[in-house]
Amino acid sequence: MTESGWGESWPAPAKLNLLLRIVGRREDGYHLLQTVFQFLDFSDRIVFSPRADGQIRLRTLLPGVSETDDLTVRAARLLKQHSGWSGGVDIQVQKVLPMGGGLGGGSSDAATVLAVLNRIWELGYSPDQLMTIGLSLGADVPVFVFGQSAWAEGVGEVLKPISPVEQWYVVLVPDCQVATAEVFRAPSLTRDNPPVTIERFLSGFDVNDCLPVVSEMYPPVKQALEDLSGFGEARLTGTGACVFLAAEDHASALAIADGLKGDYRIFVVRGCNRSPLHARMEEVFGLSS
Repeated sequence: MTESGWGESWPAPAKLNLLLRIVGRREDGYHLLQTVFQFLDFSDRIVFSPRADGQIRLRTLLPGVSETDDLTVRAARLLKQHSGWSGGVDIQVQKVLPMGGGLGGGSSDAATVLAVLNRIWELGYSPDQLMTIGLSLGADVPVFVFGQSAWAEGVGEVLKPISPVEQWYVVLVPDCQVATAEVFRAPSLTRDNPPVTIERFLSGFDVNDCLPVVSEMYPPVKQALEDLSGFGEARLTGTGACVFLAAEDHASALAIADGLKGDYRIFVVRGCNRSPLHARMEEVFGLSS
């Protein structure tokens, strides 16, 4: 077993949904989507330490989330179960991404656990195998394993590489957490929107079909959209709660952030089409991930 990777601080990056189309619903209740994922240079950080007793333990509990329910622990235990690996691991998460914000924090944390432990434990799973394992943890986990900005269909797991412009963004975090399941259960959600093409997205079509429902259900999100819309086209990522605005450059993004009023957490971040996790794995392990 290699010692490389232990004690390293691994990124679990945020994502934005640059498009979110609801085009149908499966018999099992899951919604059929079209979406575009782009990563951000803004990440939780995860550190792994070996344990000799075979246990999976989380050293940084999230408020209101038990260790058993935490996605990082679930991901590690699932990988251990699939592989039959006998060793254990301590997981320490430096949480930066907001919970219930639509930035993919929990899913990204889980994907970092799968991808990094696969290498540290020398399990040899392919990205496709890890994506399949990750899908059982959540529909957004596969794209973080995939590691490339992507056009996604199905429930979000059918991925095709895409390279949208790597813009600077201003991201607002309203004072609420959005329950994705509630949004998808809402009677007012339109579930049979006509599909669009990648070409149409690249030509400027960037609608989020969840935005009207989320704005109605969560007044803080509606207010954040209104406040940010004073500077340009404010958009919702996923089902929210975070809203974002593309800026011309870093200086423009900083100026917008300085001009915003209201009690928000504000992030000025850049989009990146290659996951910071994969870039870091290549540096540490010396191979493309």
